[in-house]
Amino acid sequence: MAFKVFDFESNEHFDHIQRNNYYSLIIVRKGTGTVKADFTSYAFQEKSVFAFSPYQPFMFTVSGEFIGVAIYFHPDFFCIHKHQKEVACNGVLFNNIYHPPFITLSLKQEQQLDLMIAQLKDEIRNVALAQYELLVSQLKILLIQLSRAKVDQQPQVAIDIAENDQPFILQNLKEAIENNFKTKHTASDYADLLHISAKALARIAKTHFNKTLTELISERIIIEAKRELYLTSKTIKEIAYELGYEDEYYFSRFFKTNTDVSPQLYRETVGFAAAER
Repeated sequence: MAFKVFDFESNEHFDHIQRNNYYSLIIVRKGTGTVKADFTSYAFQEKSVFAFSPYQPFMFTVSGEFIGVAIYFHPDFFCIHKHQKEVACNGVLFNNIYHPPFITLSLKQEQQLDLMIAQLKDEIRNVALAQYELLVSQLKILLIQLSRAKVDQQPQVAIDIAENDQPFILQNLKEAIENNFKTKHTASDYADLLHISAKALARIAKTHFNKTLTELISERIIIEAKRELYLTSKTIKEIAYELGYEDEYYFSRFFKTNTDVSPQLYRETVGFAAAER
């Protein structure tokens, strides 16, 4: 599946853990409830739009009707990272674990979104010359409009973007951690990658994120470890190895230092698995 738009009239598609290998936009026209994304639950109202990155876990819990539209697109169809300068949604709609993954639409925004969705549906049915190019163009417009709406509703997102642009090394650092956290665990690793001294990089990280570079790296490793612990049946040893730790016990100590609980206790008491028991 490269690109798909479909209507839904119940929660049957989303009442269990989703961890898709594509970007997901879920537009809720009618219905209220809660959504669990990663490790946080959010209450939502109708006329909400949710944006989930590939492999980001999410699940909806609703009571009563749940009506809306889902838009799925694979990175092979349109990669927001490669087209960041064109759509500016990376870190706004997607790949931002620090802000709620949804917005609530005004009446005007809802009408605009309905029109854009109708155009996408029409083009999907129209197998003609340059269909892919036109679909991508329409998708870009939709993503830009949703990104603008999120910045309007969540001003802190815009502040974070501004900080990441000044200096530019910050965005490179975040991307470097995202791409290498499973194999590179030290501040000096990232200083080498970014061709900057470890001391200078540490100062920049502390100034703009108010965290040490080691804390930023550890934070990303812990997020992935938590996902694996509650979404898979992999052993702790397997998870540790996949995250670059050959010593299972060292990894367990690292996890407990950063979360105050052992990996096994986290798996048994926290996350989707516990919630579903």
